[in-house]
Amino acid sequence: MDQAKEIRKGEDLDWPKLETYLRSTLPNETQGEMKVAQFHGGHANLTYLLKFGEKELVVRRPPFGKIAPGAHDMKREYRVLSKLNKHFPVAPRAYHLCEDESIIGAEFIVIEKRTGVVVRTKVLDCFKSFENVEQRLVDAMIRAQVDLHLVDFEAADLTRLGRPEGFVERQLSGWAKRWELSKSENSEDMDVVIAALQKKIPTSQRVSIIHNDLKLDNCQYQPDNPDKVTSIFDWDMCTLGDPLIDFGTTLSYYPDKSTEQFKSLTSVLVGDFPPKKFVIEKYQNYTGLSMMDINWYEAFAYWKGAVVMQQLFKRFQDGETQDARFANFDQAMRENALIARNILDG
Repeated sequence: MDQAKEIRKGEDLDWPKLETYLRSTLPNETQGEMKVAQFHGGHANLTYLLKFGEKELVVRRPPFGKIAPGAHDMKREYRVLSKLNKHFPVAPRAYHLCEDESIIGAEFIVIEKRTGVVVRTKVLDCFKSFENVEQRLVDAMIRAQVDLHLVDFEAADLTRLGRPEGFVERQLSGWAKRWELSKSENSEDMDVVIAALQKKIPTSQRVSIIHNDLKLDNCQYQPDNPDKVTSIFDWDMCTLGDPLIDFGTTLSYYPDKSTEQFKSLTSVLVGDFPPKKFVIEKYQNYTGLSMMDINWYEAFAYWKGAVVMQQLFKRFQDGETQDARFANFDQAMRENALIARNILDG
């Protein structure tokens, strides 16, 4: 079923109840026998493929267990995708938001299934005949991000998506609270980084729609074209704010020689991918924004990533998920925190 696999242990849904609900809610999209599978690529929200005859739908819901405040927001993802698709076709179309948690135990959304390929850790065979393909794939990702940052959010009727005023300050305080709620050990690196970040908060240069989780494996390409991203996934953290917060997150997912010694991090690119300097120069050239404070934004992203890793580790530690990938995320948390500290130390 096109990259979707068997359902992971402990992540089955009430399929008969979901099928009944979808057939009554989306009758034109649910003709034929229902088959189910699961996409295994993500680390947070659960994403399933439902096939009704030849029609394919994607169902997304939050993970099982305790949810951090403001995280895994299906309402937000639906609000974004139900409007953004008309102005930014790279965003998939949303069909439906279900707020009735009795159907599968949580709110969920139904979105269109996009076809294509995803580059996770290395160049796929379909791209190996292209010259400079790693640079082209990365350049396409940055251009897609810049296109998103230039969308007129007023024309897209997304002005209520967030409050740009004080956005960066709220990001700092909000993720600091999540750290306190999820931590299972004290960390000098985490404390040093948050203190340094709070000491000198940069002034935003622009307000944009930001994805907040944009990385290579959240992008989809067509197998005959490494120069264009045709879909971007995982929109539950999308908001209005400083685009360099978004770009800093992208940098934190993009390891190069400065971070290659850290083996527990989840994104490891294998091949002739360009260094971060290339990524930064491309974004600066496409946007005209100053990169004077880019170290602050990148350090913040790694620190925020450390909080996310700790949240996922805590869920595994508390028995709220059986996903074995999370068992060593406490180490990934420590590594992210140390990278953030090293960036700020110069």
